This record gives sequence, structure tokens and C-alpha cells, in this order.
Amino acid sequence: MAKIEAVILDWAGTAVDFGSQAPVQAFVESFRQFGITPTPEEVRTPMGMLKWDHIHTMMQMPRIRQAWQEVHGSPWTLGDVEAVYRTSERAILKILKDYATPKPYVLEAVQRLRQRGIKIGSTTGYTDEMMAIVAPAAQAQGYAPDAMFTPDTVRGKGRPWPYMVFRNLEALGVSSTAAALKIGDTAADIAEGKAAGLLSVGVVEGSSIMGLSQEEYEALSPEEQDACKAKVHHRYEELGADFILENMSELDDLIFDLEHR
Repeated sequence: MAKIEAVILDWAGTAVDFGSQAPVQAFVESFRQFGITPTPEEVRTPMGMLKWDHIHTMMQMPRIRQAWQEVHGSPWTLGDVEAVYRTSERAILKILKDYATPKPYVLEAVQRLRQRGIKIGSTTGYTDEMMAIVAPAAQAQGYAPDAMFTPDTVRGKGRPWPYMVFRNLEALGVSSTAAALKIGDTAADIAEGKAAGLLSVGVVEGSSIMGLSQEEYEALSPEEQDACKAKVHHRYEELGADFILENMSELDDLIFDLEHR
């Protein structure tokens, strides 16, 4: 195995915002303004995609498609997708600054990576405008990757396209796809990493797939936490994740094992 030169992290649900709460709240609020209340599962299934694509995917879900027809008296159109997207964008811009806190173990993991000369890249489903809020707020709390690319920087071809990953590899001077890891917390993250030819790693605790806030997760009994984590593990396995971390405290050991196996 080649020496690991870079780790490319997702933002919400992976590096910051335990449970990826900001996008969920924004999507729920935007649909409600159009007379429809989506379920948590409906909101989280496309999580990690470009936000417009996320809403487009939700609109095609059978229950939402039927609800739209009943509420509005006609099938949804691409114009409706755009209207819901614009509403969600306004909603999330209002709250993003409050959802940029690094997740547990992230700052320590990044410090250890840098001590080993490993660079930190990032991809996201957020737009440039959103990242202009999230990145400074996270930096003020100690988290700042070495490279950062959004769907806007790759002509809108966000996840599951591999281009944000490729831009990171170029910017960080990574010698090959074998020398980097992609880490995320959604189906789109795993697909993105695999499309780019990188080992794809899923994070369990605080992930969008788990779908719990830190308070909700910590309120569970140990047995309930184990059952919850087992479901997330199973989902990552279905998605083809190459490795699964309980949390970012395990990243250092994973990299050591990869470099010495």
C-alpha cells in the first residue's frame, strides 16, 4: 500500500455538524412552505448530493410526488424544483453559522494527520455561498482543511461525480489515487470516492445515515447505541464502503494499518 498523502473529508455530518442537522432543517422547512412535510428518511436518502439535485430526487419520491399533486392540483415541474431549492437555500443560509462545530475527535485526528505530513482536503454538497459561512465559522473553532472544493468549482458536477475529489488531489499535489482516502457520512460520499478511484470510508457516529443529533445519540442506552451503529454499518456495507470508522478517533489506526499491511 502506498503512503497516505491526503485525506479528503466531507463537511456536514463528517467533519462538522453532528448528524448533519443544518441541511435537514432547511429541506424540511422549504417543503413545508409548499404544503408538504417530508419524513426524515425522505430528506436524508439523497443527502450529500448537490442541493438542487437533492430536491429533484426528493420530488421524484412516490409519496412526495403524490402529495405535491394533491396539494397543488398538478404534477411538479422543474420550475417547482427550482422554487423549493431557492427556498431551502435562503433557509440554510440563515442557520449555517450555528452548525459548523467540529464533531468529536475531528480536531485531534487532523492534528495527528498533519504531524505525519498528511494533507487535508474537502468536498461538500454545499455551494460556494454556503461555504463562505461554514468555513470561517469552523476555522474559528479550529478546523480548516488545506483544500476545499464545492460543486460550484466543478461546473455543478458535484456528487456522485468524482471531480471535486480530482481537484483536491491536484491542489494538494497527491501522487496517485492510491495515496488518498475519501471519508464521508452519506451514500453520495461513498459513491464519490469510488467514482474517483479512492478507498472510500464511512463514519458511523454523527453521520447523516445515522440521522441523530449528538444529544439524541448520547441519550440512548449503550444497547440502543450499538443497535443504531449496527444499522449504519450494514448500510455502509451495502453501499460498498471499503472501510468503516466508528468515529474519527480510529482514523490514525486505519492509516497505519493501510501503510503497513
